[in-house]
Amino acid sequence: MLDRAAIRRSFAAAADQYDAFAFLQREVGTRMLERLDYILAEPKVILDLGAGTGEHTAALAKRYPRALTYGLDLAEPMLKKMRKRSSWRRPLRPVCADLQALPFADNSVDLIFSSLAMQWCEELEKAFTEFRRVLRPGGFILFSTFGPDTLTELRQSWAAVDTKEHVHNFIDMHIVGDAMLQAGLAEPVMDVENLTLTYNKVHDLMRELKGIGAHNVAHDRPRGLTGRQRLQAFEQAYEKFRCDGVLPASYEVVYGHAWAPVDEQTVSVSIESLKRT
Repeated sequence: MLDRAAIRRSFAAAADQYDAFAFLQREVGTRMLERLDYILAEPKVILDLGAGTGEHTAALAKRYPRALTYGLDLAEPMLKKMRKRSSWRRPLRPVCADLQALPFADNSVDLIFSSLAMQWCEELEKAFTEFRRVLRPGGFILFSTFGPDTLTELRQSWAAVDTKEHVHNFIDMHIVGDAMLQAGLAEPVMDVENLTLTYNKVHDLMRELKGIGAHNVAHDRPRGLTGRQRLQAFEQAYEKFRCDGVLPASYEVVYGHAWAPVDEQTVSVSIESLKRT
């Protein structure tokens, strides 16, 4: 289980430097926005879940200037950064809340956009049920999250040092797809993309993860400071992955979208039919 209070504290502490380190988050969000080119819809109410500092919230407001655009995040300091992106031409509406308990009325949202936030949700079916509740019939969700091959080098390097959980456990794409179906969302489509970032030193990777607030927030995570000897052993283990003079960090990025059914009968789709490329 994830520690929701720890998630809030971690991202609140990272708010001031988040944009300086969120290279991958910015790229994935941009790729998600490009996917909207293929969806013929003009949403009137947009909800960006896990909006962070609001970079993609602002992009959504620019794309759909007639829509009401809300940016929801668990950390209030992130929303303070978002407010600075708002203008009278394209006002952004920050909401401090948990994406697993949305403070929105039933059938009130046309588009839910969520880039790299779902991995912090331990009750996926509960979250998708909330999304289904607030979506209007014919509304849709577009999201990205991380799959289990994410940060595999980091995970393996810590495993060479001890048996404690140092890296977040990311959920398989098919489990995510099952949760959408169980929540009553229609026509789910999913695909996966593997990206790799490179670093000169493992310290640079750790600094970046800290800069965006991506700590291990499991309830049973290791507590206290890591000893120098164990840290050196971890760094030595990671060196085994060095290739062409740099250290890789792998990310399995899972994309998904689905629709709120236009009638009361939920469309049934088998998990085998989910698209994977």
